[in-house]
Amino acid sequence: MSTSTPDERLRRWRLVLGGAAAEGTGRTLSGTDAGMDAALAALYDSADGGGERRGGLGSSAPSVARWLGDIRGYFPRSVVRVMQRDAIDRLGLAALLLEPETLEAVEPDVHLVGTLLSLNEALGETTRETARAVVRKVVADLEARLASRTRAAVTGALDRSARISRPRHRDIDWDRTLRANLRHYLPEHRTVVPERLIGHGRASRAVRKEVVLCVDQSASMAASVVYASVFGAVLASLRTVATRLVVFDTSVVDLTDVLDDPVDVLFGTRLGGGTDINRALAYCQSRITRPADTVVVLVSDLYEGGIRDEMLRRVAAMRASGVEFVALLALSDDGAPAHDREHAAALAALGVPAFACTPDLFPEVMAAALERRPLPLPDPV
Repeated sequence: MSTSTPDERLRRWRLVLGGAAAEGTGRTLSGTDAGMDAALAALYDSADGGGERRGGLGSSAPSVARWLGDIRGYFPRSVVRVMQRDAIDRLGLAALLLEPETLEAVEPDVHLVGTLLSLNEALGETTRETARAVVRKVVADLEARLASRTRAAVTGALDRSARISRPRHRDIDWDRTLRANLRHYLPEHRTVVPERLIGHGRASRAVRKEVVLCVDQSASMAASVVYASVFGAVLASLRTVATRLVVFDTSVVDLTDVLDDPVDVLFGTRLGGGTDINRALAYCQSRITRPADTVVVLVSDLYEGGIRDEMLRRVAAMRASGVEFVALLALSDDGAPAHDREHAAALAALGVPAFACTPDLFPEVMAAALERRPLPLPDPV
């Protein structure tokens, strides 16, 4: 702003203030600026003294589709996504997303997917196909961003956990062996005496670890459900990890059979409803066959509608049996959500810190959990 001209600053203030009678700029807009102003006014103009909104998107799919097209022409994608989210909250755009014409005009993002999933049961057949295409685009973008890092982190963790101290000659990791034995260097012989050999067991296609993703599908967890479905599909693609995905509200749904397609996973969820964490954990516990080789990841804001004390006893029992338990208050880029602090503190007392995790941090969290080393935590909750 410091390098802009007075006229440019006045123009920007006029766009911010919206041209109300008392806004004070005295500036008239034309051309592209007038179009931007109209698009902003349709969404953000407040009610006037008579209680009538001066802006508005109208009630028809064509008018909303035109507005969505306009803002994509006027503003960068990051701004478009914010405006779409505001339109859903302020002007009831969610209802018009049931129209294919509107849906085709939106800029896809994680929050839009969450809205579509909440409308899932109201989608007509034509709209559902359009919605699946929108969801598939978002999922593909997320996989391109996250899949390779997740596979690398998890595979590396599994390799390290399989390291052995008495390897056969051809299985010796000489770089690690030399580094571990540098203190045994003999200057007179200019050599290292390897007192401890480090190597890896032979490659195996057998399942080494089991991962259970237990995801709260209440309405507040929409973005977490989207990311969990993508990570679940990535983990399921690894031969040495047996991955199970369980979503829950007051009922429990096992979506493991459709993990190969995150879009099918997402359309198998039902956002909204209550929360019964204890029932979900009971189901997950019943499916664990190798506790010492299992990681359970609970993704929930911890607002428990079931039996609180039994939920905590169940977590304690799983940990006592050898299960590595991780509690994530959210799996998204939205920051720490509102959550039940009492339950978070109770889990922490059991040795299970509860924290919000970004998608970029999740591969490192999984790697640490698989290796049973301290998790890369943000500030404890």
